[in-house]
Amino acid sequence: MPATTGTLSVPDAVLHYRVEGVGPPLLISESGEGDADRSADLVARLAESYSVITYDRRGLSRSRPDFPERGASLTEHADDVHRLLTALADSPVRMLGCSLGAVIGMHVAVRHPGRIHTLVAHEPVAPRLLPDHERIRHVRELATLRNLYDREGLDATIPEIARTLGIDPAHTDAEPGLTPQPMNARRIANFDHFIRHDFTAVIQDTLDTSALKNAGTHIVPAIGRTTPHTAFDRRCAVALAELLGHETVDFPGGHNGNTSHPRAYAARLRQVLDLTFTTR
Repeated sequence: MPATTGTLSVPDAVLHYRVEGVGPPLLISESGEGDADRSADLVARLAESYSVITYDRRGLSRSRPDFPERGASLTEHADDVHRLLTALADSPVRMLGCSLGAVIGMHVAVRHPGRIHTLVAHEPVAPRLLPDHERIRHVRELATLRNLYDREGLDATIPEIARTLGIDPAHTDAEPGLTPQPMNARRIANFDHFIRHDFTAVIQDTLDTSALKNAGTHIVPAIGRTTPHTAFDRRCAVALAELLGHETVDFPGGHNGNTSHPRAYAARLRQVLDLTFTTR
């Protein structure tokens, strides 16, 4: 079944979205500079089981904010997702949130009860989940990365972002046969928006983590099998699991396993979602 694309007007922006496949709706909210096309390899392996919804977060690619210089808070990103799902889905959906996308999903769970049935929260970049000393340290680390980008640009900053997330660029691990997405002008512009604005949104996040325990959404804290135990993002996932009284669920690859291991990641995601729906 061919993919369809569309736009949705939301307050102060127009969102671009993509839907592919048949079956119950599954929203993928990407990490970092990822837009609606970033998970194309993963979506292709899920489309036989789900109607997969992907979108450009406001400020990225084809989602046009009215005030691009302002950026958006994580609650605004969550409200965008709520409006998108209201337009595209008649019932609570499954959601895969990766990194920043996982934090957006947690905000949706708190702000819009009943919109998401199950959220697989893969390594959320949510300092508020951590003890105060860790939270303060990582917030400072994010601010330092933002300042490094201003001073020295993208080439100097990407390796430091990778280090923070437990990614080793010198030892890439990926399934065979994948065609890497090029670092073209669109991705460079997306990185610019992500670092300038979404880093600030993470630093200034107001997520009420205690509210997650009573949210109607079933939240599955997920980690990448190769993400180092000390990495910021993995620590956030572990802290989320401790908060909810759950175990973490492991997925193939590391922080970006959804793009580096799409075949195995899709199989694992389907397994986790099927188990969730048969036990709840």
